Amino acid sequence: MAHTSTAPGIASWVRRLAAVVAVAAACRGETHELNAGVGGTPRRLPTGHTLDPAGRTIDVGNMPLAIAVAPDRRHAVLLLSGWREVGLQVVDLDAGQVMQTLPQPGAFLGLAFSPDGRWIYASGAGRDVVYRYAWSGARAELRDSIALGPLGTAGEPRFVAGLATSRDGRTLYVAENLADSLAVVDLVTTRVVQRVAAGHYPYGVIVAPGGDVFVSAWGGSTVARYAVGADGRLVERARIDVGRHPSAMALDAAGTRLYVTSSSTDRVVVVDARADRVLASVSDSAPGAPSEGSTPNALALSPDGGRLFVAEADNDAVAVLDVRGDRPTVLGRVPSLWYPDALALAGDSLVVVSGKGRGTGPNPAGPRNGLAGIDPRTYTLGQLTGTLSVLPTTWSDAELAALTRRVARSNGWDAAAARPRYPPLEHAVLIIKENRTYDQVLGDLRGGDGDTSLLFFPRAASPNHHALAERFGIYDRFFTNAEVSAQGHPWSTSAYVTEYGEKTVPSVYADRRPDRDEGDADEPSTGFLWTAAARRGLTVRNYGEYAEPAPAGGGVRYRAAKPSLAPYTSPDYPPFDVTIPDARRADVWIGELGTFVRQGRMPALEILHLPMDHTAGTRPGACAPRACMADNDLALGRIVEALSRSPFWRSTAVFVLEDDAQAGPDHVDSHRSVLLVISPWSRARTVHRFVNTTDVLATIEEILGLAPLSQFDRFGRPLRDVWSEEPDLTPYVALAPTQPLDEKNPPARTGARPAPRLDLAAADRIDDMTFNRILWRAIKGADVPYPAGRRGSTLDLVRER
Repeated sequence: MAHTSTAPGIASWVRRLAAVVAVAAACRGETHELNAGVGGTPRRLPTGHTLDPAGRTIDVGNMPLAIAVAPDRRHAVLLLSGWREVGLQVVDLDAGQVMQTLPQPGAFLGLAFSPDGRWIYASGAGRDVVYRYAWSGARAELRDSIALGPLGTAGEPRFVAGLATSRDGRTLYVAENLADSLAVVDLVTTRVVQRVAAGHYPYGVIVAPGGDVFVSAWGGSTVARYAVGADGRLVERARIDVGRHPSAMALDAAGTRLYVTSSSTDRVVVVDARADRVLASVSDSAPGAPSEGSTPNALALSPDGGRLFVAEADNDAVAVLDVRGDRPTVLGRVPSLWYPDALALAGDSLVVVSGKGRGTGPNPAGPRNGLAGIDPRTYTLGQLTGTLSVLPTTWSDAELAALTRRVARSNGWDAAAARPRYPPLEHAVLIIKENRTYDQVLGDLRGGDGDTSLLFFPRAASPNHHALAERFGIYDRFFTNAEVSAQGHPWSTSAYVTEYGEKTVPSVYADRRPDRDEGDADEPSTGFLWTAAARRGLTVRNYGEYAEPAPAGGGVRYRAAKPSLAPYTSPDYPPFDVTIPDARRADVWIGELGTFVRQGRMPALEILHLPMDHTAGTRPGACAPRACMADNDLALGRIVEALSRSPFWRSTAVFVLEDDAQAGPDHVDSHRSVLLVISPWSRARTVHRFVNTTDVLATIEEILGLAPLSQFDRFGRPLRDVWSEEPDLTPYVALAPTQPLDEKNPPARTGARPAPRLDLAAADRIDDMTFNRILWRAIKGADVPYPAGRRGSTLDLVRER
């Protein structure tokens, strides 16, 4: 039986919390201690934000994306949709404890109780089923699964996303995300009785009191409304345009107002649910930031309909909106943990689920030697342990103002603006490489904080990386924003990853969702570095980034994979392909540089993908791992040498980074990676301060006069303080690795047996947890144990000097 008031235990929990929150000057809850960095300082994330959450928090499973509160309001059910684990979790909100974890073969987003509270329906994702659990009041028991029928188009799974029951509990409406359809399931017969088109990548489903069904099209810009006809079948009544990438929805009690998040435009839209028209919208962008980067993606409406709570995934906060009038307003924000993505009300309490939780932390135990028995918690995506927090739903004006200031402070929104000061630079070159940690490449570099025991590619295989760092600066506290390449390339070129990208990556990397070209669903609203440069009227050249082989017979070898890159992409520079050495890529770039020298002008912005440090693993006949790295290293050295001998050297800065650092161990954090800032104006010193991917983009933007792309570069920490007063124009001389470039993998090498099955046609077609252990055995030998993961808070080990 449903309760209308808060369960006693939760009420006392919230009262204790409220007593702490009332101390507005400090305004810090007990969970702050659990998330503290050095000296009680809030923990910094790889994104640059710090964690300083309100509320009482417990750890839950890997990347929870949905929550449903049980009728007793004491228990909540979560749906885990992570790389490490998927399935159902039952949480006792009173005790603050996970009571059950029920694994599933697949899970994504969809979760609901039946109207009578006896059943739980949970998405089976790419298994194309809905799992049905019996609910006893405190425990769930799997009873059966409801099959949705044949595969969708092109033999792909339909991929179950959001779902909801009819008010009488006889019908289940299921969003089939990859099939662009809504399935109607008769729960008496457990058969699909109808399918209707629902827009591109249908996401959320909600049923109005009168029976109308609303479905958001995550890959488009519409919400579809369906009415139940006289024959019981759904009839589409409207498609309502609400802005790019609509996801979460909430209805008021009367079913007259529908609230929708437009996650890629930082807007919450209010829809007249009966007249099918937009009444108003409100922006929740960070103050003074572009209209992208808050990522509203979950909603909960107060019982009186006056306040709307909005989970802002990339603000690490919950926004509180006043929706009583015609124009919604943002009253303030409450700080959460990393990536809040689900909300629910439990009586007078607000329950906040954060998919990435407390951020990266130390691994309690590393994997065993070899490939067998790998601990999934040692891989980047496997380390994202979610959290559940309980908060009150009301605050005084002073309390909410104090909480709002905490969000601003945690995200750097309140930092004083400084005037950019740079040398006379006119050209920026961004070189993006693949997946290495700092310790793997520079762990032996004198002056930097490295661990030689974790070194994969010593000076013999990477002499230019070492020499460039020693001449132009060592950055031993550089962190990639991304966990993996599907996030890393967007972060490295647009300072943002869409909600779609963040939520589907775990399923794709676990082989539970097809790896496909996502098109607009994965496109940022504000564009990329090259579109920002074009808006400024600057010239751009792209070499291999977001490129692909061109169709045969078209007269060009390679083309842009994104239309916006087509005018700028070199037709001769190979994209990712581990059968093509980086030496060839360097040849193409150096050839074009010669043309620019003859013409007397060089593009203001150049982007290069230099991917062979990814290596080919131990694939028989391919370049051996250290030979792959040596090829990458020499190519980099040759590119810098050619540039340093050109007339553009004085006015150019080169930024070399990895798109992510997933492919190996690091004694500080597995987001820590290699950054080189190469220019005649660069200073030879060790820089220990925190720098991340979007800080590099912010630096490029300030040098070229570009507008920021998201809140992450807008409130970043540009590299304004690393330049000398006078340039050193001495040309750089590339060093030849002593590692033989022509070393090949033998056909029967230890660790090579799995490699032929690994898909190396594109970055990260295999997960790097497995791939990196193959490299470890190939480089270190089978007798050297693979190290235990040693990840810690990025802030805990950041030193300001």
